[in-house]
Amino acid sequence: MTDPYIHYAVSQGVLMNWTLEDIDLSDMAFWRRPWAEREEAFKLLRRDAPIRHYEEPLIERSSIELPRGTGYYALTKYRDVAEASRNPGVFLSGPGAVSQMDLPPEMVEYFSGMISTDDPKHARLRRIVSNAFNPRNVRSIEESIEKTAAEVVDRAMKSGTGDFITDIAAPFPLEIICQMMGVPPSEYETVLNCSNVILSSGDPDFVKEGTDPIVAFLEAGATLTGIMEEIGKHRIDNPIDDITSALVNAEIESEKLTHQELASFFVLLVTAGNETTRTAIAHGLRALSEHPDQKARLVADYEGLAKTSTDEIVRWASPVIWMRRTLATDYTLSGKDLKAGDKVLLYYSSANRDEDVFVDPYTFDVGRTPNDHYGFGAPGPHFCLGAHLARREITVMWRDLIARTPNIQMTGAPSQLESTFVNGIKKLPYSF
Repeated sequence: MTDPYIHYAVSQGVLMNWTLEDIDLSDMAFWRRPWAEREEAFKLLRRDAPIRHYEEPLIERSSIELPRGTGYYALTKYRDVAEASRNPGVFLSGPGAVSQMDLPPEMVEYFSGMISTDDPKHARLRRIVSNAFNPRNVRSIEESIEKTAAEVVDRAMKSGTGDFITDIAAPFPLEIICQMMGVPPSEYETVLNCSNVILSSGDPDFVKEGTDPIVAFLEAGATLTGIMEEIGKHRIDNPIDDITSALVNAEIESEKLTHQELASFFVLLVTAGNETTRTAIAHGLRALSEHPDQKARLVADYEGLAKTSTDEIVRWASPVIWMRRTLATDYTLSGKDLKAGDKVLLYYSSANRDEDVFVDPYTFDVGRTPNDHYGFGAPGPHFCLGAHLARREITVMWRDLIARTPNIQMTGAPSQLESTFVNGIKKLPYSF
């Protein structure tokens, strides 16, 4: 029987012979390579060097010098990603923010939302935010998902651009999040552009040549912060039925969100929350176009395969490639002695292809079960708060597309985002 990985690589028209010395996860050139070549590199790392040290990257095109540290360890095995995630007292999320390099303290504080804080602050933030997502608010959001999906598909069918990202994958989750937070439609384009910049890793399609990517990142964050601070202040005295009103007026044991905390949560929602769903939906079209037998299964029985197909799309896409942790104390992980202050990157994308966990991991199977992927992070206090919402959005959109346009397909090669952090697709030609 042909090795599923070899079949996958050959089907993508790529098959490289990597050595460990060839692989540099800090080099942007690596992330510009085709997906199949990157998969082959991670397969080698899982087998021969599952915990491997890399020097910190240089930020291309930036005149701002960030402090250079001692590098980081890449964790590429499912078991190691799980162990680090389940030990938040050792593997901290707060120091240095979400980056391979340590950011200056003022930048860390500026972007210190739930994703990059530890207890007790993390527990406090999560408690307040979770309370805002009460059953009534969740029902309202789920109703808007159905409505927005239908509207987005209607627009695409009537006046689409021929780019699946522009027509469907990008506007759908963005509009839902903006509706949730009470952002007016006049700001949708601004929010989308800022989100693209923050998650672009400096990709020249989003950060133009001649623009400093770090400056662009900070300006985009400031713009989003300004939008949410203005809305939040208004909702304190003029609450309506949206999540922002629930957040700014929520009080748990005399604790409330500050304006900065509300803004940081909004930045998190419109970047990580929006991008996860956008990327998964886009990779869904790519996967179903490349595996017509699996698409035929969905067309024949979407309801029966809705849950498993959504999780397989998320596993296949692995939208967030990695997340950072910093060790609070010395720790031995799978026989590797790590020291306090060491940084590790939890490569979710690699864990989701781990041969020790997934049967035929390079086979796209809409009925895959079990499927304990880490597409929303690994178990622990930082497991994605919006996982249920993202699953719902992906399920609803593909239900609508399969029912109304069963012949939808990719018609050309997708354009990969040049990012170490998000497994994004910038453009994806398609046809109904």
